[in-house]
Amino acid sequence: MSTIVSLPDQSTARLPKVSYLNKEYGLKSWLLTGDHKRIAMLYLISITFFFFIGGAMAALIRMELLTPPSDLLAADTYNKVFTAHGLIMVFFFLVPSVPATIGNFLIPIMVGAKDLAFPKINLLSWYLYIAAGTLMICVLTFGGVDTGWTFTTPLSTHYLNTNVVSAGLAVFIAGFSSIFTGLNFIVTIHRMRAPGMTWFRLPLFVWSHYAASILMVLGTPVLAITLVLVVLERTIGIGVFDPTKGGDPLLFQHLFWFYSHPAVYIMILPGMGVISEVISTFSRKRVFGYTAVAFSSVAIAVFGFFVWAHHMFIMGISNYSALVFSLLTMLVAVPSAIKIFNWSATLYKGSITFETPMLYAFGFLGLFTIGGLTGVFLGTLGMDIHLTETYFIVAHFHFVMVGGMLMAFLAGVHFWWPKMTGRMYPESVSKLAAVITFVGFVLTFFPQFVLGYLGMPRRYAAYPPEFQVLNVFSSAGATVLGVGYLLPMLYLTWSLKYGKIAGPNPWQATGLEWQIQSPPLTENFEETPIVTHEAYDYEWLESRKGSEVPTVG
Repeated sequence: MSTIVSLPDQSTARLPKVSYLNKEYGLKSWLLTGDHKRIAMLYLISITFFFFIGGAMAALIRMELLTPPSDLLAADTYNKVFTAHGLIMVFFFLVPSVPATIGNFLIPIMVGAKDLAFPKINLLSWYLYIAAGTLMICVLTFGGVDTGWTFTTPLSTHYLNTNVVSAGLAVFIAGFSSIFTGLNFIVTIHRMRAPGMTWFRLPLFVWSHYAASILMVLGTPVLAITLVLVVLERTIGIGVFDPTKGGDPLLFQHLFWFYSHPAVYIMILPGMGVISEVISTFSRKRVFGYTAVAFSSVAIAVFGFFVWAHHMFIMGISNYSALVFSLLTMLVAVPSAIKIFNWSATLYKGSITFETPMLYAFGFLGLFTIGGLTGVFLGTLGMDIHLTETYFIVAHFHFVMVGGMLMAFLAGVHFWWPKMTGRMYPESVSKLAAVITFVGFVLTFFPQFVLGYLGMPRRYAAYPPEFQVLNVFSSAGATVLGVGYLLPMLYLTWSLKYGKIAGPNPWQATGLEWQIQSPPLTENFEETPIVTHEAYDYEWLESRKGSEVPTVG
């Protein structure tokens, strides 16, 4: 049903001496590396940088919304700020966060490989990401974009005072980075599994990345083509979306959301894989219904391509189409519900401990469940007509993406940080950060459900005075949330030098990655492992006590 690999007896093996973090190698070796672990760390640094830029844009938005009039930012500037926030957070943090960092680091180790299938393409994907991010920062610095992160036509094709072409090119390049990552994962999982590593011995973390990779490879080209068409219509005047030239203004919406709704699952599926690993480890139980959880990831990927038009219920699609897409929207919630119920069943009668990764996982369960249930509201035609383009949409999206994916990302970083760096972090401070993040998030975004229900539209710098109290609560919560996000960066950085030595398996977890030294060897394994056991097999783990690989400094 799952994976765990039996390694050669390490008590008699030659002790490894060189890890991927060896300090003898300089900056050039990092910038030209083919090692998936180093590339993952390069991604982690880069993505953190963009996260805090996007967070700074969010802080400006919440400061503006403290008072009803537009008194901090001019209306055009406000448009550029929320567009910058959306573009950076979606394309430069949420989409690559877990796959490019934790997934890049762990997938070869979890399947028993020495690296990804295409190491040079893996490095190229990071350089494309950096090139795209640099271009986007230049765009935002020299004029900005004010169409919203969705590049909605006709704003993006006809309005002249905005840098749509450059911003579209940045997203286009970032899309190729995503495609290369997904391609690498698919080939590695198919072709480079260790002997005995069958599909139903794969960790659920690998299953979730496999499903997300399919979405990356099949969905991202649609976005790339759409952006090319926008640029061509804007620059040479072809009539793809302009009805005066024979185009269809709804075609852009269909093309954009055909990618962008599956993109939600590109973001959340890898996070779900993290939660499976964390919950199993800290409840000391096999994941309940392994096969159902594995196939639910594939089902989410498949259904994700058939629900895009629920973003278009008020845009002129037929009532019949709206009815069909409403039904499909309800159905796509079923695989996610399977995961939630099976994780809950895994916790039942488990030996639960509340280490920091588990606190973040519990935060994920609560916030993602609220986000998912409110998605059912938006899939209901009557409710959607009332709630679309209000702050209810903002709250729902952030509960799923930020409350869900970001909590999972932080759970994964804390869970595998000892493996990545060989160091532990201060447990008491990290637990406090997890609690602060959860409280700050709820205080920030839950009032926005009420604001949206009462009719406050999104993307406006000014609003009626009766909405001020809830907006003040939301802005105060954003301050608390910012503290929760800043703390991990501080104490994780501190731990690199002063943290306690972690050892190979500080959590007593069963995954193959925990049976090798921390930090791992450059080539991951001294010998190719042979898989003979399930994942999440704690009886097998007990039988191997005393044979772990010693940590090498």
